[in-house]
Amino acid sequence: MFSKACEYGIRAAVYIALQSLDGRRVSVTEIAEEIDSPVAFTAKILQQLTRNNIVHSVKGPTGGFEIEREDMDTVNLSMIVKAIDGDKIYVGCGLGLKECNASKPCPLHDKFVDIRNDLSTMLKSTSLYELATGLEVGLTYLKR
Repeated sequence: MFSKACEYGIRAAVYIALQSLDGRRVSVTEIAEEIDSPVAFTAKILQQLTRNNIVHSVKGPTGGFEIEREDMDTVNLSMIVKAIDGDKIYVGCGLGLKECNASKPCPLHDKFVDIRNDLSTMLKSTSLYELATGLEVGLTYLKR
């Protein structure tokens, strides 16, 4: 459903949020290791997240990536998905057809509209804070 970059972007943002709750900035190498992603690929994803004001990058010897506590409540999964994958998950065809809409629907169109709307609602209503605190108390995991 999400691109590999988007999956890693979500994992990275959640990991950064978790570490930021403890007042830590994290390096691209640490993030890549914790989310099982290649370092160079992780760096490109973090550039996109930084450009879209989802995470903050601090340069220097005590630098790294962080997310302000206040931002964790306002940053939701939809923002991360849009930053990395754009809005194709909300408007694309369930079968990947170029021309699919209500007037020229694919066989899945009507059913996929409901799924897409439910997904949009879930992504918009799930904050980074919610996901980071689930990790913090051990209810969820980023790595198996």
